Amino acid sequence: MTSTPSIAPAVPLDQAEIAALRERFPILAREMNGHPLVYLDSGATSQRPIEVIDAEHDYATHQNAAVHRGAHLLAAEATELFEDTRATVAAFIGADERELVWTSGATAALNLIAGAIGNASAGLGGAAAERFRLGPGDEIVVTELEHHANLIPWQQLAARTGATLRHLPVDDHGVLRLDAVDDIIGERTRIIAFAHVSNVTGAIAPVSELVALAERVGALTVLDACQSVPHLPVDVASLGVDFLVFSGHKMLGPNGIGALWGRRRLLDALPPFLTGGSMITTVTIDGAEFLPAPQRFEAGTQPVSQAIALASAVRFLQAVGMDRVHATEAAYGQRLAAGLAVIPGVTLIGPPPGTPRAGLASFDLAGVHAHDVGQFFDDRGIAVRVGHHCAQPLHRRLGLTASTRASSYLYTTEAEIDAFLEATTLVGPFFGVSR
Repeated sequence: MTSTPSIAPAVPLDQAEIAALRERFPILAREMNGHPLVYLDSGATSQRPIEVIDAEHDYATHQNAAVHRGAHLLAAEATELFEDTRATVAAFIGADERELVWTSGATAALNLIAGAIGNASAGLGGAAAERFRLGPGDEIVVTELEHHANLIPWQQLAARTGATLRHLPVDDHGVLRLDAVDDIIGERTRIIAFAHVSNVTGAIAPVSELVALAERVGALTVLDACQSVPHLPVDVASLGVDFLVFSGHKMLGPNGIGALWGRRRLLDALPPFLTGGSMITTVTIDGAEFLPAPQRFEAGTQPVSQAIALASAVRFLQAVGMDRVHATEAAYGQRLAAGLAVIPGVTLIGPPPGTPRAGLASFDLAGVHAHDVGQFFDDRGIAVRVGHHCAQPLHRRLGLTASTRASSYLYTTEAEIDAFLEATTLVGPFFGVSR
């Protein structure tokens, strides 16, 4: 009998490699308030390398035209670039290009899914859409961790269809309570929507367990992968979910571009959400017939230059290696969590140090509002996120109105992490808060 060869863990990027990568990001050379910029807000929006900036400029300069619409050479070139881009980004998550729908971002993608299911529930889509139809007695399950973009569309869908919205709770540290799943997920569950990585706690969801529960009751799974696709290797076949969404601006790409991935049989069965040009086969004054996915969900003018720039971002990430990106950020996540946990007055939100997490950490500092904490950092050139991070229910559960979040990426250095931690030790004394 032969043993299965072990796979060596990925090696994090060393500081020399990171220094070389940083040369590709012009904005990182800026000074803020007389200090070198320490950018620790990549969980909100990542910075862009020169390759991505140039890709969008080059398209606008040399190939700009309406895709899928013109018979002239310029339009043909633009269309070919646009569809090559789809193939590149789809391959990045292990998907077939026919399963990748362009959207303006993850928020639009989640609204697309919920809206299309709402249309099916209203009787559109014929027999093929029957499995998506919701009504009174049906249940949609989310978690208490969700970003508003993966909560409000489901609230709206429940209100339109009469379905019930339920949620998986978190504990006092903001960690998902798996002991509650049997009380929440059952035979009436039709949809389970959850984040792959929490944008507040950095916790990585137990995807395989939740998918197994969904399969047991015949529910669809929708994965918000905004904080995972940019930061760790993602393969849709391995994950086993039915739908997945992500945004370009969080993965070195531009604003205004994101994607919905869905199983092809499901996408082809869903009725369209937005309608108009480019997504039809035949239109009469009384009705229309629609193209198969992905075009049936891409009505109107498409974000061509943004998609091309996103493909450039994907190639940049592939050249670095997503396994190494993940290894680097996992180490930073532990460095952040361990450093924050020992600072007097600081409460770390989410899993404790030593528990796997993404490269981000949020905290509360007793006696100092998060906005004041953020201003203290900003005065020193350190950019962090403050507020409820579009996750008010989670903050309310933890008894907080706001928190402070530091989030890293492949261009973050150990020195920046340490500068942030050192500055955190100074916040309380600066505001006269005794420990």
